Amino acid sequence: MSPEISERAFERAIECALLQYGPDACAGDASAVRETPPPYGENPPGGYRRRRLEDYDRALCLLPRDAVDFVLATQLKEWKKLEQHHGAAVREQFLKRLASEIERRGALDVLRNGLKDSGCKFRLAYFRPASGLNEETRRLHAANLFAVVRQLRYSTTNENSLDLVLFLNGIPIFTAELKNPLTGQDVEDAIRQYKTDRDPRELLLTYGRCLAHFAVDPDLIYVTSHLAGARTRFLPFNQGKFGGAGNPPVPPTKTGYATAYLWEETWSRDSVLDLVRQFIHEVEEEDEKGRKTGKRFLIFPRYQQLDCVRRLLADARVRGAGQRYLVQHSAGSGKSFTIAWLAHQLSTLHDASDRRVFDSIVVITDRRVLDRQLQTTMRQFEQTLGVVENIDTTSRQLKDALESGKTIIVTTLQKFPVIAKEIGELPGQRFAVIVDEAHSSQSGESTKSLKAVLASGSLEAAEAEEASAATPEEELESAVLAEMERRGRLPNLSTFAFTATPKPKTLELFGVKRPDGKFGPFHLYSMRQAIEEGFILDVLASYTTYKAYWRLMRKVDTDPRYDKKKAEYLIKSFVELHPHAISEKVKICVEHFAAQAQGEIGGKAKAMIVTRSRLHAVRYKLAVDKYLAERGYPFKALVAFSGTVQDGGQSYTEANMNGFSEAQTAKTFERPEYRFLIVANKFQTGFDQPLLHTMYVDKKLGGVNAVQTLSRLNRTHPEKKGTLVLDFANEADEIKAAFEPYYETTLLSEATDPNLLYEIQTRLAAFPVYTEADVETFARVYFDPKATQDRLYAVLAPLVERFGQLPEEERADFRGQLTDYVRLYAFLAQVLTFADADLEKLYVFARHLRRLLPADREALPYEVQQNIDMESYRIQQTGSGKIALERKPGVLDPAGSRTLQGTTPEELETLSRIIAELNERFGLNLGPEHRVTLGQMMEKLDDDAALDAAARVNTRENVRLTFDQKVEHVIQEIVDSNFDLYKRITDDRAFGEAIKNLLFDQYLRAHRNAEELIKRGESKTLEFKSTLRWSLKEDRQDDKGVTHAVLKTIAAFLNTEGGDLLIGVADDGSIVGIERDQLESDDKFMRHLAQVVRNGLGDRAGTCIDPKTQVVQGKTVCVVSCQRSPEPVFLKWKALEATPEGDFFVRSGPGTVKLPPESAREYTRTRFGTAAAELRR
Repeated sequence: MSPEISERAFERAIECALLQYGPDACAGDASAVRETPPPYGENPPGGYRRRRLEDYDRALCLLPRDAVDFVLATQLKEWKKLEQHHGAAVREQFLKRLASEIERRGALDVLRNGLKDSGCKFRLAYFRPASGLNEETRRLHAANLFAVVRQLRYSTTNENSLDLVLFLNGIPIFTAELKNPLTGQDVEDAIRQYKTDRDPRELLLTYGRCLAHFAVDPDLIYVTSHLAGARTRFLPFNQGKFGGAGNPPVPPTKTGYATAYLWEETWSRDSVLDLVRQFIHEVEEEDEKGRKTGKRFLIFPRYQQLDCVRRLLADARVRGAGQRYLVQHSAGSGKSFTIAWLAHQLSTLHDASDRRVFDSIVVITDRRVLDRQLQTTMRQFEQTLGVVENIDTTSRQLKDALESGKTIIVTTLQKFPVIAKEIGELPGQRFAVIVDEAHSSQSGESTKSLKAVLASGSLEAAEAEEASAATPEEELESAVLAEMERRGRLPNLSTFAFTATPKPKTLELFGVKRPDGKFGPFHLYSMRQAIEEGFILDVLASYTTYKAYWRLMRKVDTDPRYDKKKAEYLIKSFVELHPHAISEKVKICVEHFAAQAQGEIGGKAKAMIVTRSRLHAVRYKLAVDKYLAERGYPFKALVAFSGTVQDGGQSYTEANMNGFSEAQTAKTFERPEYRFLIVANKFQTGFDQPLLHTMYVDKKLGGVNAVQTLSRLNRTHPEKKGTLVLDFANEADEIKAAFEPYYETTLLSEATDPNLLYEIQTRLAAFPVYTEADVETFARVYFDPKATQDRLYAVLAPLVERFGQLPEEERADFRGQLTDYVRLYAFLAQVLTFADADLEKLYVFARHLRRLLPADREALPYEVQQNIDMESYRIQQTGSGKIALERKPGVLDPAGSRTLQGTTPEELETLSRIIAELNERFGLNLGPEHRVTLGQMMEKLDDDAALDAAARVNTRENVRLTFDQKVEHVIQEIVDSNFDLYKRITDDRAFGEAIKNLLFDQYLRAHRNAEELIKRGESKTLEFKSTLRWSLKEDRQDDKGVTHAVLKTIAAFLNTEGGDLLIGVADDGSIVGIERDQLESDDKFMRHLAQVVRNGLGDRAGTCIDPKTQVVQGKTVCVVSCQRSPEPVFLKWKALEATPEGDFFVRSGPGTVKLPPESAREYTRTRFGTAAAELRR
């Protein structure tokens, strides 16, 4: 007999797995779903109770019997008290109260915190305590009632059913739609079913009523915590398959499904209670200023987050303090949440002896200012006030927090030396330190190896000086590694390091040593899996390299006496770095962006230009600004670099080139007009800007630096379909080599050989630069607390002079060996247990000497520079396409030695128009100071995240309700800056209303989103039109009838309360696109629209509309925002009007109505005043 192949068979197998080992276990061998599954927690998998459809109350959304049975079994005394209050109606009243509390607070809060009723307090779940599991708590914990219902008909209006619903103590927690590919449907069909056939307004499916909804087939799982129709976002909940997305197949020797971990582990009873108590969280969204927006959402962990935290906790519970862990999680892995879950659960972790494993948890982020996302996440996960302490001010504050045993301390990497010192001095306390290696250099603090002022006379010298400079992250990382206990491990400290791109040093220090001698991460979520699961974009999918070609014209008779290889290198360098070459590259960048990138991400795409040095950044900024002005492009550029650059007799800083402080650069770059960000050693790491779509690379990149720089493009955005890289400096195989180690798992091939230090020490001693006596002299001064800095210089100055007398090649060799020694020692010093004072002294000496050695880069002789014909310099494309990365673990070699945020012109123009209109209507003489005030009011409104959210998704009427509240606050704020305008607004009601109307219309122009508007459907203030002039029915141009329909809608909006007309959208909301009007370009469409409005409605009407194009589903839609007109608008078009003055239209409900002449006169008299009505007689 052949096996049953159906969705129901799959459903039954899951149900049997959940019921096994319980009173309702399936007949036969239920455990055959999977052989001996690894349990989570103490209880075996299964143990659920089977419930029937008739057990479920659709109105209450509960299993009433289970809810009451749980309370009776665990809290009988409280129930008796409640019974005295409600009498015979106690059961009915309790269930009614429970259902209403779940509706008001959500199931998560009720399960965690219980409910109160008439002075009685009830728990709705008993969680395993962190410690002290006595007989009574064990009994209460065991009394939790888990149940499963198949084919649950949940609606009170229809018979729609869900394949599977799981309940905890009668409360629904998870729903699931199951599909079987053998019957022609898979997980995508389950997702589609949730989006289209499961109405989120149904009581069971409303936000917060259930904790998660799963789409499941035998191979894949997706989950969401919030159903929202077509806008629902399902996330993968898969283990990963061979380093990529998916789940590992079931071995041929075993039975079951690849997704069995869901019902055998994730849905096991102990796991569910752990998820409810420790992982699932409701958080409230905050804007960039930390203000609540009012939008709430449930966080359900992704599989790798849940697995990572649980594995780390299990290991720490058994092994205690004194361990090191490396978590290699790609960008897009949700690291902030993983760290928050880990920190909170480590803080309550107890070992088998019921002893707390850690006294304090220290979370370290490497940003200069505490990372807002991490800080917010840590705080929102906090269930007991006062547990989390954020410290980013004084070291004294940090010292006090550590000594007093604060539970969770969040601080910055700069405070690490204090942490290391304090932990070493508190051996009686145990600490867990979580290090978030997010690599952020956007704060603008310059790296110590970059001079505060760069005064190089040429680009070549600037690049040479800054090419080998360590990044701020590298310097900080070295400092931390050197501080980490100096040599060996502290028995009272466990370190948990999170990074997407582990370097060899990090792997050896924190990684797990494998039997083959290689080091690997404790837990992995690879870049490949993140890309395949859609959490980040593949930045190498569209990668283009360029090579420079030029010809050298001979103007002198004799060849320069240069080694051929060296001459080729120097000539290439000169051409690449010549100012003319920068202008060539700028031309390519801007034209490429205008042609291929600017329209991406709904016309909001931005680009980054990565330069070789700070001087390059300055020259690029000047060249980009000049080219944009010459070509008339509407783009603006910002520059980012630290310190000061002196060039051509001028001093340049980031602030004076941009026109505002460095702290505002990242925020200002969010503004739509700023499309280019030019960077030098800044914003290349830790900078998250989802609108960043294109990168122009004019800098040699390698290793981690290449990965981190190009990864600035990988952040996702709903409208972002891909990225572009244009590289002037690197070859495709170089970038491939840099990325491959991090594509899947990263392994270190072997441990670093500590004897390398002695080898380099010997090689350095062979150079006639310093002697052992020099090292000793320097050490004595350096370790003398009373010594001054000038004495250090006095010791090193003669050595720098000796260095300058070395032959050119020896100078380069000496500097390289010195650098190798410093970096290698900084790493080995905290891995090795030996103590060698001579090596320590040499390390301190070498570190300082290296900083004083002058950069020595050859320059081309002047006559050769003259021989290069820069006019013939052309840049030709040499390679374009996807760089394919091999799907295999990457292996890294161990460390070794050498052999003004102002108002935009567009806004100014609009504000001037508003001022002019107010002056005309009210006979005033408002001047520039009032325009400035209106600009400030608009900026405040523009920055309001809650108002922006309302504007994007609500009807115009509903937005107005929110806007009126917000604008009142903004008006109150101008009382000091412009009392005259404030008084006029508040004293003259008509003037005040006019200001608010004008500001409202202006606000909506900038904040309406076509995609969100389409989802709302047509209304009094929103209408869709398929085309402007093309008859789809007759497939021909119809300027008369079709255009008339558009114009009468616009007229009606202008005559009523304003509104939005979407051209390119059919009545049913499907996208037609303005392309159907067969006008050659968007620009020609907009010009045609403006012309027909002026011709049909008059010039004044043309000033009351603001058309913009947006891309929706790959097609262009025109959003015509119409404000209330200050005077009546009549339509005269192609002799279709019934009266000489034209037809008068208004909006009535979701339609447009033509008023008869008498009604039109009455309406205009009421709406616009007597003068306007008489004008039309």
